[in-house]
Amino acid sequence: MEGIDVQAIVRQAIQEYASNEQAKSEPAHKAELEEERKRREQLERRLNELVAENKQSRKLAEEAERSSMVRAELHRLGVAKIDLAFKAVKDEIERTEDGRLVARGESGQVSLKEYLSAFVAENPEFLPARIAGGTGMTATLKAPAEGRETVSLDQIRPGMSAEEMRRVREEIVRVASQTLRGL
Repeated sequence: MEGIDVQAIVRQAIQEYASNEQAKSEPAHKAELEEERKRREQLERRLNELVAENKQSRKLAEEAERSSMVRAELHRLGVAKIDLAFKAVKDEIERTEDGRLVARGESGQVSLKEYLSAFVAENPEFLPARIAGGTGMTATLKAPAEGRETVSLDQIRPGMSAEEMRRVREEIVRVASQTLRGL
């Protein structure tokens, strides 16, 4: 027994045992690492999707705010055809780095209010008509003098005399004109 090195045999047995255990656990570790890598990649993809959705949502919100501000300013300036005027100016208006809305004009950047004021001044067709009426406008009948007898719906019937018909028409004109004036 003298020639047998017990320490070397024990050392060799321990090394074999450790390498066998490592060989057994290595596939499990590799599978676990692969599983973790797949989960991490899936989470990164989802995070990138959320970032893209966030950017899109911010862009839509900014566009809605810009549109709202432009429309409000057009309304404040008295524009009657707001949608049409908005379509005409929307491409010229942009947001600066500090968040202000400006327009690209011939003389460089101009504030939103200045640009829209100039636009409305150059294009008065977007403003409401100053004179009511025009071609095809019919003359309105004058309301009869106050103190006349009123007409009820029961009094209107087929075969009325010409005088009664005239009185009914005058009463209709009087009531309609009062309604239009807000009386």
